[in-house]
Amino acid sequence: MKFWQKHKWKIIVPVLIVLALAAAFTFGDRDMPKQKDTSEQPTVAAPVEAPEQDTAAADVPDDVETGPVETPAESTPEPSGAPQTGESAQANTEQPEYVSPEEIQASATGEYEEVGGMLIDTGTGKDKYQTDPVPEGKPIPVEPEDVEIGDAEYTCTLSISCATILDNMDLCKKEKRELVPEDGWILEPMTVTFYEGESVFNILQRTCKQQKIHMEFENTPIYNSAYIEGINNLYEFDVGNTSGWMYKVNGWFPNYGCSRYQLQNGDVIEWVYTCDLGDDVGGGYATGSE
Repeated sequence: MKFWQKHKWKIIVPVLIVLALAAAFTFGDRDMPKQKDTSEQPTVAAPVEAPEQDTAAADVPDDVETGPVETPAESTPEPSGAPQTGESAQANTEQPEYVSPEEIQASATGEYEEVGGMLIDTGTGKDKYQTDPVPEGKPIPVEPEDVEIGDAEYTCTLSISCATILDNMDLCKKEKRELVPEDGWILEPMTVTFYEGESVFNILQRTCKQQKIHMEFENTPIYNSAYIEGINNLYEFDVGNTSGWMYKVNGWFPNYGCSRYQLQNGDVIEWVYTCDLGDDVGGGYATGSE
């Protein structure tokens, strides 16, 4: 008892201090802000970052007015000059310079001079249907509207061949390959009858009808002739973009349409399919490719 009385303050004071500190810690912790749990925060879309300004724009002082920035137009790359392949290369194969009928007509003078039996415009060097003078010794074109068909009967030889396609099957459209005869003959050479004044076109049209051979043509007034688009369902461009039908008479490829070629007794007419603008059948000069 004496010990307590003598030392009670030494015991009480430290205990009170400990209790006071404990109370301060306990009640003081309630007033401190709790750190937010990031896992409980709502998801917010990230703001879109503005594109970085270039160095020149970033260096402009705030108090200097700047004009609107013009976006430069997209430049077109220059041709590389490298050789192209596939269809593009074929399309860009060098061909004779083409002059449209309209451009030719623009240079017409309306004054004509006779050249080899043809009336040739002194400005264009062609007749009114865009035909160059024919070589010496070859028949000149005859206009269908000027012809009267007579009763006299004659004969000529007619044939139709697409043999050149056999060497170009890789270029032929797949759906057309089965139309190509194994020997290339659509119509083997045969003797046919024609009447005085008839043209190569008249004979082709009549014979194809008789032989049940498909034939399609288009009248082209600017050349005053029929243009043969397809025979036996084989059309121009079916075997590349320089392919189509041509005709020759007695070994010569006329430089005018088949409606304007008036037949003579004994003529030999050959319709041939070219895959190379006439070069593969010996008639490149007729198309101006030689």
